[in-house]
Amino acid sequence: MSNEPRFALLVVPDTTPTPLFGLYEVLVSVGRVWENLTGERADAPKLSPKLVTRDGKPVTGAYGIPIQPHDAMGDADVVIVPDIWFSPTDDFGKKWAEEIAWLRERRDAGAIICSVCTGAVMLAEAGFLDGYEATTHWSMVNLFRERYSKVRLAPQRLLTPAAPGHQIVTAGGASAWEELALYLVARFSGGAEAVRMSKVFLLGDHSEGQLPFAGARPAKRHDDAIIARVQVWVADNYHRSNPVALMIAESGLPERTFIRRFRAATGYTPMEYVQTMRLEEAKHLLETTDDAVEAIAIQVGYEDSNFFRRLFKRVVGITPARYRQRFSLIAKAAGQALSLAG
Repeated sequence: MSNEPRFALLVVPDTTPTPLFGLYEVLVSVGRVWENLTGERADAPKLSPKLVTRDGKPVTGAYGIPIQPHDAMGDADVVIVPDIWFSPTDDFGKKWAEEIAWLRERRDAGAIICSVCTGAVMLAEAGFLDGYEATTHWSMVNLFRERYSKVRLAPQRLLTPAAPGHQIVTAGGASAWEELALYLVARFSGGAEAVRMSKVFLLGDHSEGQLPFAGARPAKRHDDAIIARVQVWVADNYHRSNPVALMIAESGLPERTFIRRFRAATGYTPMEYVQTMRLEEAKHLLETTDDAVEAIAIQVGYEDSNFFRRLFKRVVGITPARYRQRFSLIAKAAGQALSLAG
């Protein structure tokens, strides 16, 4: 596999648009979007997906939507077959003969082969799912029972990695493209970037609103050298007691002058800036460690863990424990994917 994995999203007539373009947008945003939105540097490996057809020519997707590919089928390290509209009476072996031959070539060359929703039928027709657990849309159960009885179908699953090294990955219904997207981002660009993408695109449970997904509002760009120096100092000292007083001392400016210039330069009051840095670090620790909430509160500068919990819930929208429950699972899944794939 090349240093930057080549992703190919296979388009055939009647490919549905939402999983196709949803996957494409998430994958192409990896390593590119987070810094623009938050100002926080994210050195995640970039991904370069392409839409491909058998001959590189446009096709008509589901609902009559024209789809323009980037290229014809060729070399790829990861292939994704999105959801497809078809009739259960179709002769799939004939209908997708060229695509299936290409998929077999890519599989034999070591590529990872994925599907979303009814795209699993193409993988089953190619023989990739025989003997393995796989998932697809619930409406395909009878079709699999009649045509692909060797597949251990698990339609209750949202995502099912299978085969040695998790070379085959199937996702359930059409909206399960979200789980597949996060899985692939985690596998190739790391759990932290998968968490970032879940926040950028609000992937996951929305019942508690948008705040749990929000990153820090980026500080304004400015040319105030003194304030810039203080920002560098704060990056290493935000956890200390009385941080604003220390920031004022570091600046050498009168208090009122410092507060006015800091807000004009960054868009934050000094205390808002410190709290933002503390809470972003707390989020990172909740996502990546098993440290107790009380210990994390102290690490980021809050001796009173109850105050920390109240502040966290007010700003983030959920408790620290709920935040950990939601986002640490993505990072843990990434670690499992990497260990099994490696």
